[in-house]
Amino acid sequence: MFAPRVSLVAAAVSVLLAGAGAAVAAPAKGPIATHGLAASSLAFSRFDDGSFETPTVPPATFQTFTAGQTIGPWQVTSGTADLIGAGYWQAAEGDQSLDLNGNNPGSVSQTFTTVPGTQYTVTYALAGNFGGPPTVKTGQVRIDGQDVQNFSFDVTGKTRTNMGYINRQVTFVATGTSTTLSFASTTPNSAWGPVIDDVTVKPCPPCPTCG
Repeated sequence: MFAPRVSLVAAAVSVLLAGAGAAVAAPAKGPIATHGLAASSLAFSRFDDGSFETPTVPPATFQTFTAGQTIGPWQVTSGTADLIGAGYWQAAEGDQSLDLNGNNPGSVSQTFTTVPGTQYTVTYALAGNFGGPPTVKTGQVRIDGQDVQNFSFDVTGKTRTNMGYINRQVTFVATGTSTTLSFASTTPNSAWGPVIDDVTVKPCPPCPTCG
């Protein structure tokens, strides 16, 4: 992560993690559009907090999360990731964003309800931590553990106020009643990784019946 690092006391970490647990049950921010699907089929779990707004990190700082910890409805599934607070650098949406390299490459996952046979579109904003090498940050989007898209971002010329986010998307067809979406860094030996924000998941588009 971009130096200097901020060390938060254990009590603050406990408060943040407690807030993360509460966020899982909160109403979804921008819930999945059903496009005619029965609401009951999506009721017990929805994709949530794609802009990484919970827990709230103190402004102009970041918080490192390790494998097994949660960031709102997301779980850190390997390595470490840094949740970036408001004002530390430009967010693509809302106030916060996520660096997929904390002290080392990390991955985050969220599981949500899907309808088997339905096509879903994942969109996200991609940038990179310009604070250290390598110049090109790389990572993967995974569905149920399978790599469905490789991504890369060149941080040349990027700054805190001009992160240069680009919009990416990938589609998948659900095979079960729940699906796990993961973002994983493949940027090795670095504390400066790919940055993601503004993640959305919507069923059906592009298809002619969805409007």
